[in-house]
Amino acid sequence: MSVDAGDTVINVREAPPEPSQYATPERVALSASSGAHFVHDGVADSLYVLLPMWAQAFGLTYTQVGSLKTAYSAAMAVFQMPAGLVAERFGERFLLAGGTVLAGGAFAAMAIATGYLSLFFMILLVGLGSSVQHPLASAIISRAYPPDQRRSALGIYNFFGDLGKMVVAFGVASAAGLVGWKLAVAGYGAVVVAAGLLLLFVLRYFALGNTVPPEPAQHRPIALTKVARSDFGVTDVRGFTLLSAIHVIDSASRTGTLTLLPFVLIEKGASPSLIGLALALIFAGGAIGKLACGVLADRVGILRTLVLTEVATAGILIAAVQTQWTVTLALMPMLGIALNGTSSVLYGTVTDFVRPDRQARMFGLFYTLGSLAGGSAPLVFGAASDWIGVSHAILGLAGLVLATLPLALLLREHLRQT
Repeated sequence: MSVDAGDTVINVREAPPEPSQYATPERVALSASSGAHFVHDGVADSLYVLLPMWAQAFGLTYTQVGSLKTAYSAAMAVFQMPAGLVAERFGERFLLAGGTVLAGGAFAAMAIATGYLSLFFMILLVGLGSSVQHPLASAIISRAYPPDQRRSALGIYNFFGDLGKMVVAFGVASAAGLVGWKLAVAGYGAVVVAAGLLLLFVLRYFALGNTVPPEPAQHRPIALTKVARSDFGVTDVRGFTLLSAIHVIDSASRTGTLTLLPFVLIEKGASPSLIGLALALIFAGGAIGKLACGVLADRVGILRTLVLTEVATAGILIAAVQTQWTVTLALMPMLGIALNGTSSVLYGTVTDFVRPDRQARMFGLFYTLGSLAGGSAPLVFGAASDWIGVSHAILGLAGLVLATLPLALLLREHLRQT
């Protein structure tokens, strides 16, 4: 429908709805992105619940178990960077919704897997579909919020991702116990497909994620002219490199821990239902940690928050190996807070080192580096578990976490706040 106002024709159908106090562009961008994060992280981390079931059903070794998780992360790494580049030209809307539909469909199709190879192929497709979510949703949120609110907004976004991990992991574990893992994955896959279609509707209705407008001057990082710019949009190459190195270690330690910890609990005598509970407790703690640590970094400083979470992670991993499974289970929420809280600090700091017009591609690169590290760790530490035992492999992961501390100290001089 059009309205003729003198010489001006206004196309009413194409105009976005008038914002209200409840549906501002910022809130809608954050809500839609958080919903996408919920369903995608639910897909990703329900794999940790399913891996022991597949190991039992198909007779898999630790190395094969690790390679399945590696397949997911490797597939994500393939398209995260290209997704950011394509989005700069065409927008995030269709890529984000389409990737969600693909991830859900492939997840549901795992119900017909007959062995290791078919699982491997399906997981590759799930990872390919999920690859678009982190860089595109992060870019949508980062454009919607000014610099002094981005880290907190990304903390909320990450909170919903870990909420999805907790709810879906527990839901899939419970459903698998009642109706079997095949019906459980088919059911949740259908939910993810429906979520992708809903996401497309919301983004189109509110005209979000379609184009990349220039950022207002008051939202631009301060004093970009004082540092050398790279052609890729990085304003501080050394600072971005150090931040990425910490992210690589953090991602590797997180995926390695989540892959192997259920097997540590099995060695201690925990039942499959208790393993599902343990993972749900980790994800619940992670949801709190991602929300709290994003806010904490804005309040007390990035460096202090990084050191606190990494030291706590290493300490809890060592304690988890040395204690009975009942004590280990009680430590899981605290492990989740420390293990996952670091990521909110790291994601929110990317924009300190990147020009506004290059955020999508650099978020893509940042997440790709994390995916490569996160994908390699389960395979490497899975093979180590076959060699030296799963408990010793967990202790190795604790040592890896502590390697972030000297990098965090080097990063200090590149941060606007400490």
